[in-house]
Amino acid sequence: MRHPLRLLALLLLPGALTAQSPASVQQAVQSITPEDIRRRVGIIAHDSMRGRDTPSPELDKVAAYIAGEFRRLGLKPGGDNGTFLQRYPIDRVQFVPESSSAVVRGGTGGDIPLTYGTDFVFGDNAFPSGEYAGDLVLISGPLGGELRADTAALAGKVLVLAANPRNRGERQRVLAWRPAALVLAVTMTDSIWTQRVARMAGAQLRDPSRTVGPPAVIGIRAGSLQPILARFGADLGAAQSATAFEAKPLAGGSLRVRAHIRTVERNWAPNTVGILEGSDPRLKNEYVVYSAHMDHVGVAGPAGSGGCRAQGADSICNGADDDASGTVAVVEAAEAFAMLDPRPKRSIIFLTVSGEEKGLWGSAYFADHSPVPVAAIIANVNIDMVGRNWKDTIVVIGKEHSDLGATLNRVAAAHPELNMRPIDDIWPQENFYFRSDHFNFARKGVPILFFFSGTHPDYHRTSDSADKIDAEKEARIVRLVLYLGLDVANAAERPKWNPDSYKRIVTGN
Repeated sequence: MRHPLRLLALLLLPGALTAQSPASVQQAVQSITPEDIRRRVGIIAHDSMRGRDTPSPELDKVAAYIAGEFRRLGLKPGGDNGTFLQRYPIDRVQFVPESSSAVVRGGTGGDIPLTYGTDFVFGDNAFPSGEYAGDLVLISGPLGGELRADTAALAGKVLVLAANPRNRGERQRVLAWRPAALVLAVTMTDSIWTQRVARMAGAQLRDPSRTVGPPAVIGIRAGSLQPILARFGADLGAAQSATAFEAKPLAGGSLRVRAHIRTVERNWAPNTVGILEGSDPRLKNEYVVYSAHMDHVGVAGPAGSGGCRAQGADSICNGADDDASGTVAVVEAAEAFAMLDPRPKRSIIFLTVSGEEKGLWGSAYFADHSPVPVAAIIANVNIDMVGRNWKDTIVVIGKEHSDLGATLNRVAAAHPELNMRPIDDIWPQENFYFRSDHFNFARKGVPILFFFSGTHPDYHRTSDSADKIDAEKEARIVRLVLYLGLDVANAAERPKWNPDSYKRIVTGN
């Protein structure tokens, strides 16, 4: 028999506290109120924030506000140099059309020169000035399906993609083949093509999540590309309608591209990172991440992005639902978790990122420059657009890919008072799994759940305003993600992937 005093001493050790008291949990839950949510959304989505474009002074103001909240809650800084802010560089670059060119060689009839602005434009700018050349290979069929080809043989080639990548996952897959250049078939009207060429003539932000280097990406108009393929016995239409993946070398064909890109300026964009240290001496070195993007698309017109258009005199794209709602959910969750006594066994990272609207830039940077080992991150709960639509339902994307889905179902069933039913992805054709910040955790092997209420007529419009947020509904969603995170953070074991999902999403097999 243990000595009673020794047993008492053991129970008083922080690591021996296995659960939060019901009173502590209820206090935390009750701190999540519609009034708080409404007030915070009003701050982040206010006209003075001018749509929080990445980068912008207004986005920096929002990041500073969130950092102040994390500091007030007693969280540990997880950003740069002992601060709550993690900054990443964004270069603004510009193509120089006069010294950019492309030429196809091989086949009959001599070389085929392609003129910048008439036949082709560059599809992105994540490569430096220089020459990019290689043998032509036509890629037909779906890029995300089963591959029946030696993709190692595609390294150093110029790949003509009959079907352009539909999402970030397919793009990552193509980049992993290490081609010298990618050719995308561009089908659009003359007027839209002219607009695209004009837009590409200006300075553009460079994707900071991509290593600057090959491949060069060029878009060739279908009317210019089809005769090139015909010279080598191929047909663009047939390749685009193919249902099986095929990599077909175009015998004797090659493409040489010369790109001239100059750097105009360097900017910086913020992520905000706060950490609540866990109470268990061992498990506190594992982490659950709550994430949301605090950026939106700025001001309608040339200064903005994301297709937002002015409506009457209103030109500010406030982004109240997209994603002030998710950002506020992370802050509300942080405030609630900070009240718990004792703290959860595992540590919690509260993360608000920027650049989501540009291409998941901030979360990609965090995943590659995390303040903790990525292998120690056991789960990511991402929250994007949770302030609209149904009163009693929340779509949770990714439930089927790990046992986090079963955990969520169990937690939701245990709290019927929330009247919040988590359902599976009802829009698989939209590929939302690849379109928000959780994907940058998933690709690193972290199980994820993505809370999302869907789009609406105000999506990426100036009418996505704070007065339309259903704060009462959002409060119940945040309470659900609090219960979920508490369960995961206190669990004996880490969440586990569905093996088939892991192969498809993480390893690309």
